[in-house]
Amino acid sequence: MHTTLDKPPVPRTPKAPVARRRAPARSGGRGRAAALLFSAPAVALLAVFLIFPFVSAVVLSFTNQRLASPLPVEFTGLENYQRIFTDGQFWRSFGNNTLFAAVVVPVQTAAALALAVLVNRRLRLRLFFRTVYFLPTVTVMAVASVVWKVLLLPDSGLVNGVLGTLTLGHLQPGWLSSTSWAMPAIVLTSVWQGVGFQMVIFLAGLQAIPASLYEAARVDGANAWQQFRHVTLPGLRNTLVFVINVTAIFAFRLFDQVYMMPQFPGGPTDSTRTMMLQLLQTGYTRRMIGQASAIAVVFFLFVLAVTLVQRRLGREERAVR
Repeated sequence: MHTTLDKPPVPRTPKAPVARRRAPARSGGRGRAAALLFSAPAVALLAVFLIFPFVSAVVLSFTNQRLASPLPVEFTGLENYQRIFTDGQFWRSFGNNTLFAAVVVPVQTAAALALAVLVNRRLRLRLFFRTVYFLPTVTVMAVASVVWKVLLLPDSGLVNGVLGTLTLGHLQPGWLSSTSWAMPAIVLTSVWQGVGFQMVIFLAGLQAIPASLYEAARVDGANAWQQFRHVTLPGLRNTLVFVINVTAIFAFRLFDQVYMMPQFPGGPTDSTRTMMLQLLQTGYTRRMIGQASAIAVVFFLFVLAVTLVQRRLGREERAVR
């Protein structure tokens, strides 16, 4: 009687080796070369139109370079910077620029957000209103400035005509001829022309917020204001940071309005003079290229510092995957 222990062991056939999948060859070098190739035109344009002019401005700011002058160019050190920092017109321009940006950035951002929330609702003719609000953006600022200059005429302008009717003639300011009303007129023109661009950006951000968040908020009993505060604003955080940064940069480069709208550029009595206008008149009217370059360097560094501070205070939230 045989038992299972007496059976000879059955030889096992060796298993065929499992074919391993070969890892795809790394194409890091090829991808890096393709990235450099595709980015080369943008880098070249950036170098030609931004880096090289800025480096040239830094170099010229330490010289007495003049426009179309037979005098030899000499190194003057910090003389140009000392001149602009002791020039009252420079500080007036700097103050006007800062005031304009401090008013336009919050006003235009709030107006764009309000319009975006309005046209994002399911209302009749919403596409029509989106188009109407966006149309001023495609208008060239020089053309918009001329149109608003006609509208703001003290005697025959439409704006004063409406204000005079509503206030029985008690409020009809001389917009562009008054040192108190010239800057508000330019602010009004700028907000009207630029609010449509920010509205479109906010509209894209609103449409990216999941509808389920609003449904959950309504189930919890949140009213319209609470939904806006706890759902809309947090969902638009990154969009809001971007809009504020872009609007601030556009505000600091104010030029067309202050050049076209007043009777004299920067008038009346320098109440609308800005850094860009100061730069233009110093370099091309007074032909002091060295001093204009110093203004350009100081202005660039100031705008860069403001932008970095804004990015620091309003860091974008990154999606966690």
